[in-house]
Parts: sequence; structure tokens; C-alpha cells
Amino acid sequence: MRHVLVMKLEDTETAVRWNNNIQALAESSGYGIPINNSTDPRHGVGSTAEYMGVTGEPISKWANGIGLTAAFDVDAVKEFGEIGAKEYRALGITTALSPQIDLATEPRWMRFADTFGEHTDMTIAMTKAYCDGFQTTKGTKDGWGKDSVNTMVKHFPGGGPCEAGRDAHYAYGKYAVYPGNNFAEHLKPFTEGAFSLEDGTKKASAVMPYYTVSYGIDKKYGENVGNAYNKYLIQDLLREELGYDGVVCTDWEITHDIGKTEEEFAGKCWGVESLNEGERHLKALEAGVDQFGGNNDVEPVLEAYQMGCAKYGEEVMRKRFERSAYRLLLNIFRTGLFENPYLDLEQSLKTVGCQEFVEKGYESQLKSITLLKNKNSILPVKEGLKVYIPNRHIRPYLNFMSAYTNDEEVEPAGKRYATNYFTVVMTPEEADFALCLIESPISVGYDPKDREQGGNGYVPITLQYRPYEAKNARAVSIAGGDPLENFTNRSYKGKKNTAANEEDLDLVIRTKEQMGKKPVVVSISLKNPMVMAEVEPYADALLVDYGVQPEAVLDVVTGKFNPIGLLPIQLPRNMETVENQDEDVAFDMECYEDSEGHRYDFGYGMNFEGVISDERTRRYKR
Repeated sequence: MRHVLVMKLEDTETAVRWNNNIQALAESSGYGIPINNSTDPRHGVGSTAEYMGVTGEPISKWANGIGLTAAFDVDAVKEFGEIGAKEYRALGITTALSPQIDLATEPRWMRFADTFGEHTDMTIAMTKAYCDGFQTTKGTKDGWGKDSVNTMVKHFPGGGPCEAGRDAHYAYGKYAVYPGNNFAEHLKPFTEGAFSLEDGTKKASAVMPYYTVSYGIDKKYGENVGNAYNKYLIQDLLREELGYDGVVCTDWEITHDIGKTEEEFAGKCWGVESLNEGERHLKALEAGVDQFGGNNDVEPVLEAYQMGCAKYGEEVMRKRFERSAYRLLLNIFRTGLFENPYLDLEQSLKTVGCQEFVEKGYESQLKSITLLKNKNSILPVKEGLKVYIPNRHIRPYLNFMSAYTNDEEVEPAGKRYATNYFTVVMTPEEADFALCLIESPISVGYDPKDREQGGNGYVPITLQYRPYEAKNARAVSIAGGDPLENFTNRSYKGKKNTAANEEDLDLVIRTKEQMGKKPVVVSISLKNPMVMAEVEPYADALLVDYGVQPEAVLDVVTGKFNPIGLLPIQLPRNMETVENQDEDVAFDMECYEDSEGHRYDFGYGMNFEGVISDERTRRYKR
């Protein structure tokens, strides 16, 4: 093993000592091949960032993927890449398992917020900027060197169009569908972005296929299997037709066995469930994969080698393994690890989370916040006023690990920070204005209780708070079929679902009633597009963010920062337009129009002077 995914780091000093120890161990064994440490994105804010919230090092905190897009500023994304690379290298990290360049054409997808959105040209530009920023060492002939961090773009061939928004981390969400016949569009962030960089490195050094079965796309071999197992997608399309010769690394645990139920968080061997682990490894190798994400066990790899020798001959399998070894070693050589894999503690302590980087990151958060409504120009609000900030209540739901959360009373994080700006009071009667800090609707598209009661388990993902009945859903799903199911129709037509945080809406309505004529400001942390028709009429001012520190919202509310963020997405008029849109097609929803006559479409946003119209809105149009 020479490729390690780094998760929790207690602090920078621990990271440096651990890196130097493990590199010394590697140097003393075999051929002295250094360790290539990697990480999921760790510059995002808080536990809502991708699988993070466990980082202890004081790394700078930036806007998340869709938040970076909201600033409509490509140069800022490149600067983030350059700074991010410096901090990663100071922690001993040489591969970024990012950026996520899927076109987010399906608004219900749980990984929507980590993308650059659904605008193809903008995603291409952001992809280039991100990869160039991370990979480029300035002053070298080919752009590679001691400051470079490999980027692993994901998820080929585009993970966005999951049917009905269900995610492929789970068996119930394994299928990507293309009702709009728009598969080619989802390749463009790779072909015109990641594989066509502006700086010297030319291409992203690695690619990660998604878990999904790209349903009906493989016309050559006729297979509906997970993308990393699909020879047409990896070998024929990615390798031969598109000419990509970098590392292909599977997403995590695709070779492991599936769980006992559709919702269990377990292995993700979609379409090859009947094969054993060795056979799965061989099939992925035959498809063109180089690296197995989340697999620390050499045995099934050696088993695949022996089976391959029996099938193709030892010379063929030897060459096949050497091709992958070459690609993997190249990324270690390019980043200068063979010259020096060790870190200087003093220099790392000066780099990670330095004041300049922290300030740049915070600025990116501020620039991402989007003002949607400002009736009678109630924003900005003067500091020192009395503010009422109500607490929230969230009912249990299936979290990322498919475990039920607890019934939860939540004090918004911003309530604590608000004491630095206002006098926080306990009742609406005492307040000069109210600030409701909520989040977009939380729901999951599968319900074990429905299955237990004789249903198929499938329910709608709702983007509204109130109970939603899927009257306009497909009567028959496009894709289906699973070893755990005796049916292929995954339709949820006629079924209902309610957001786990439905009471966020009650909170806003109740606060508006209690405040009377006094202003109510609503700030929503937006993880997916949502139906604003429920909330907007009760808000005098309406802000959305995509994952920021609480202080950033308060700095906008008080006018310390005049917002510049623009919607990088569409906000749907209702759930009917969500059901009627195609999972693989961008900008195909009717957008909500608010009480002030503003349409919540891509590129819309306000500052304190009014609706923004500038070079950004003219350059990036729908």
C-alpha cells in the first residue's frame, strides 16, 4: 500500500509527525516508494462539508462547491486551488479527491451542493481553474513539481442524473438515467475542462467513476453495471476515444459485498453482486481501472491476477499490472515525493491556517451568500439592536450512514455568534427584529417502514417542507432490478413524504405572526434547490448560503459586507416542475417568482442597492 486516504488529523503537528514517520517506513522497505496521501475536500465549513467535520488542523475554510460557483468568479477558484495546494502539501497530502465536476442537473441529488452546478460552461471554467490551481508548480517545464497536488476529478461519466435524485451510495439509488438523451453533455466538464487544462500539467492526473449504473448507455457490450466495471465506459470511451491515460481510481468499496437491505451502508458492487470479490477485481481491471478505493486487502487483487493469468496468460496480466503501476508511480514522481517526501514542522505550522489564507477563505464565504429578497430595504440592520432567534426542531431521518438520527432540538449556531452583533432576546415581544436561521428541506427517497408495510420502499424526495404527494411521478421507473428486490418498478407515484425539518417552516410562520409589523429576516442554508413558495411570503428579507460560518451571514445582515452572490441554480416554482424535469437536462424547471416580482432563476441575486446586473450576469447566461 502506497496510497492512503487521510481523514481525521488532530492538528498540524500530528500531521507532520505522522507523515514523516510513515514516509520513513516506506523509504526503509522494498524500493523506497513514497506514500501518496490523499483527502476528500477538507476546506469546507463544518460537518455539512463532504464527509468532513472531523478535521482538527486549522486549515482555512472556504465556500463549498456550489458556493464557489455563486460568486461567479473563476479567478477566485484558481486562487483557492493554489492556496489549498499549499496547505495540503504542508500536511503531507499530495492527492485531492476533488473537484466534483458532475453536472448537477437533478435538483434532488444529495451531493448537489458539492458540485459546481448545472451550467456546463461555468462548470468547465471552474474545473480548469480548480485543477490548474492545485496541480501547478510555477516555474517548472511541465507544471509539475514540489508544490503540486494531484487532482482526482469525479465522477466519470457524470454522477448527477441519479433517477429521482436517489444517490448511488445505496442500493436504492444505484441507477443514473438519461430521459433527455443528454449523456454527451455530462462528459463536457471532463473533455473540455479536466482534460484540457490551461497550465502546464494539461490534464487532471486521476479520474474517479461514480458508483452509478449508467442505465442503457453501454450499447457495445450491453452491460448495466457500475461505471468502474463497465468496459465500454472506461476502456473504450475514457481510454481510447477520449485518450485519457491517467489513473482511474474506483469510488470507495465497490468490490465489497452488498448489505442485507436496500438502505444499508455497505459494499456497492452494483450490477456484479453475484460475483465474488476476486472476480469483481478482475472485472474492474478488465474495464481499465488502476486503483481500488477503500480496499486495503491484497488477497482479492492477487486472486484477480491469478484468474487473469489463467484467462489471458501471465505475460498479458503482467503488462496489464505494469500499466497501472506506471500511472500510479507517475503521480508520485511528478509531485517530487521521490526527491523529498518529508515535511518541515516549522514551515507547516506557518502555512496551514495562516492569517492570509483564513481571510481569503472567509472572503469566499461572504461572496457566496445570495440575497434574494429585501423588502423595503430592511437590510442591512444596525448592530446593537435586539434580535429574536428561535430554536429549531428536527424529526428523525436516515442520515448519510443510513442510521436514524435522534429527535433533535437545535439551537442555531448563529445564535451564539449573534451576541457579538446584537442583544439576543428570548421573546419576539422584546425584539426589534427576528432572524430565522434554518436549512433547506431534509428528506430521503427510501423508507424501510414503507417496505415493512408491504410497499416497495420507494418514496419521493421532497424539496418542500409540507407533506408532498407525488401525483406527477413516473408510473413506471426508467431503471430497476436488484438482488434484494423481486420487482423492477421503483416508482413512488401517489406516495407521500414530509421533510424531517418541516418545523423550520412553522418556525418562520409563527415568528412572523408574533413579530407583527416588525421585520423578519430568514437565512437558509441551502443544500439543494427548494420550493421557496412556502417560506418567502413570511420573510421581509431572504438570504441563502451554501455552507458558511455563522459570522458570514451576520456580516451580511449588518452590512459589513454588501452581498454579491448570484444563484448558481434554479429554485423551482413547485414540486410538480421538479417531477416533470429530466434528471440529465439542465435548466428545465419553472422558477419561483416572489412577492416583489423577482424570479429565482440562475444568475439572480441582489445587493443592498437592488437586483445585480454586471459582467458576470452577462457572461454566464442560461
